[in-house]
Amino acid sequence: MSTTGERPERAAPQPNAVVGVGLVVVGPDGRVLLGQAHDGSWELPGGKVDPGEGFEQAAARELTEETDLRADPEGIRVLSVQIDSKAGLTRLTAAAVTTTAQGIPAVTEPHKIARWEWFAPDDIPSALYAPSAGVLRVWRPDLTTLPQVPSYAYPTAT
Repeated sequence: MSTTGERPERAAPQPNAVVGVGLVVVGPDGRVLLGQAHDGSWELPGGKVDPGEGFEQAAARELTEETDLRADPEGIRVLSVQIDSKAGLTRLTAAAVTTTAQGIPAVTEPHKIARWEWFAPDDIPSALYAPSAGVLRVWRPDLTTLPQVPSYAYPTAT
């Protein structure tokens, strides 16, 4: 019997969050890479952080897996960490940016993304996947055409 009074079912917390990263890939001409999902919405490269990875490593891995572009983790900067909750699931997303991606984007996961396209920041479509919209807002808060998304952003020290 526990002397702390803690209930046994609380001794081992159950997972209730998804940890991921969204990467703003800025090309040499200042345009941003977005992928169009099959539902018509647009999203940044990114995804879940694997065990043992940092945000920068996960961003570099996901970028290559999803687009065939390459970026060194050292060339990726985390701008903030965002927390949002939907349907009882907490989503923790690192907002990251790189200007060092090399290669030509290709659709490597056609079951997820129909095409990759470069957009000038002022021309980013409003039909955005919510976590991507949150990441883009952190990157460029001056872009007033981005949709509002409910999240809390915790900026990293620069």
